[in-house]
Amino acid sequence: MVVVLQLYVQFRFNYWNRDFFDALESRDPARLRGQAFLLIPLCIGSITLAVASVWGRMTVQRKWREWLTGKVIDYWVEDDRYARLAAVQSEQQIPEYRIAEDVRIATDAPIDLALGLVSALLSAVIFIQVLWTVGGDIALPVGSHSVRIPGYLVIGVALYSGIVTTAMTTVGAPLTRLVQIKNQAEAELITAAHQLRDIGEGIAPEGQRPEVCRDLRGTLKTTIDQWRRLCWQLMRTTIVSHGNSLLAPIIGLVLCAPKFLAGAMTLGELTQAAAAFTLVQASFNWIVDNYGRIADWRSSLGRVGSLLLSLDRLNRETPPQQAESATLPTGSVKLP
Repeated sequence: MVVVLQLYVQFRFNYWNRDFFDALESRDPARLRGQAFLLIPLCIGSITLAVASVWGRMTVQRKWREWLTGKVIDYWVEDDRYARLAAVQSEQQIPEYRIAEDVRIATDAPIDLALGLVSALLSAVIFIQVLWTVGGDIALPVGSHSVRIPGYLVIGVALYSGIVTTAMTTVGAPLTRLVQIKNQAEAELITAAHQLRDIGEGIAPEGQRPEVCRDLRGTLKTTIDQWRRLCWQLMRTTIVSHGNSLLAPIIGLVLCAPKFLAGAMTLGELTQAAAAFTLVQASFNWIVDNYGRIADWRSSLGRVGSLLLSLDRLNRETPPQQAESATLPTGSVKLP
């Protein structure tokens, strides 16, 4: 409901924008004063709905995280799985990190992404109608004839959005894998640091210090290398996303310019159509703006799923009674 109301306010802002610039073009002080007074309730409504949206979104995220984290913790400690997992060679390193951090991302991101996707779809439906109505059709000269294109702004935004989305999915394809590798390296760095701490606390033999220090330095170098690879990938995706944010408003104005110069479109309609073009384009390119967030979510979701699968395998590979005599080698597990 809040999302729908926010879109309605945004829709009203779009028409306010048209009426305001039409009043400027006609140099009508009375209309300008009317638009100034109308702006106040629109701003109050927009701010109120934004605050309500934050409260609702974070409340759902908090409740979901509380429920899922509790379930994972219960499953982790049931039948001494936490001890049995540490007593065997496993891919799961510091599972408590997965429970704390990866579960948070796995529950936060879907709410944000779902709300954003619903908002994008509704925005596209609403403002495509604005583009079709305000933009109308345009006649293009072809030789000695002219070709009339209906809803040319809608066609233009669809073509432009398709180009940008294709570019982002092509350039950003390796991003999810690089995020997973980076998270793996971060987990290994934490484990290497834990091993050094265990030596200082007398849990591990002092003679292992030189080897552990070498491993820690090597793990740090690997982590920095993975961050550098991720940095280069994000630089490539930024070229597409930032270039799109610069070009989209300009392309909307350029497409509207011929009708404005021909006197078939007022200044207010020009700004209204350009704003609607930007909103529709942002809706169509929702995946472009959220590509990095989706990659983080998929990485964390995979890590939580991997932990749960490892706990399931314990029931088949390490019966509970074997955990009592097993030793707990520090850092015997790995986080992907």
